[in-house]
Amino acid sequence: MTTLRFNKPYQVLSQFTDETGRKALADFIDMPGIYAAGRLDRDSEGLLLLTSDGLLQNRISHPDYKLYKIYWVQVDGQISDQALQKLREGVQLKDGMTLPAQVEEIPPPASLWPRDPPIRERAEIPTSWIQIEICEGRNRQVRRMTAAVGFPTLRLIRYAIGPISLEGLNPGEYAEVEEQPLWEFFPQQKTRRSRGSNKPGPTARDRGSNRGREKRARR
Repeated sequence: MTTLRFNKPYQVLSQFTDETGRKALADFIDMPGIYAAGRLDRDSEGLLLLTSDGLLQNRISHPDYKLYKIYWVQVDGQISDQALQKLREGVQLKDGMTLPAQVEEIPPPASLWPRDPPIRERAEIPTSWIQIEICEGRNRQVRRMTAAVGFPTLRLIRYAIGPISLEGLNPGEYAEVEEQPLWEFFPQQKTRRSRGSNKPGPTARDRGSNRGREKRARR
C-alpha cells in the first residue's frame, strides 16, 4: 500500500483529470492506483492525502471518523477576540451549528510560500492570520465560518490532517508517508495494521514522528 502527502497548489483540482483542461493532480503525480482521500477546494492550498488503500481512504475522508484537520487562514481585517471566541464556540451556518473549534490568532506562517496570483490587499484595511482546527467536513466550511463572524477568508491553507502535516513540502511536491500514524486515529482498525507484530505504533499526536522516515519525491 502507498500513501502520499501532497502540497496542492492554488487553482489545482483535487482530482487527477479535468475535461476542461484545468490543472489537476495528474500534472504533478504520475502514480497508478492511487486516489485522493478527501478533497481540497480548487481555490484552497495545502495538504492533500492520497492512498492506494481503499479502507484508509474511506477512514480519512468520511466525516463519521472525526479526523481533525488544521488550517492556516488569512482573513480580511484585524480579527477581534469576540470573533475568535464565536469560532471556538461554534457558529450558525445555513446547514446548522458548527462544532466547537480550536482557534487562535497567529503571525504569518514563517514557512509560507507566495501565492500565484497573490491575494488582493487593500492598503487601508489590514489582514490577519488564524489557525483553526476542526473535525467536520462540510462544504467550504472554514470560509463560511469566518464570513459568519465578519472576517471573510482571503487565503486558506490546510496544514495538517491528523498526525500528518505539509511541513517541508513546497507547492506541487509530494512525499510518501507511513500509514500507521493515521491508523492510530481509528482504534477499531488497529489490529488490522499491527497483525504479526507486538511493537506499539507511534503516538498519534506526534506530528513529527514520520518525518525521518519519509521518502521525498519531487515532480
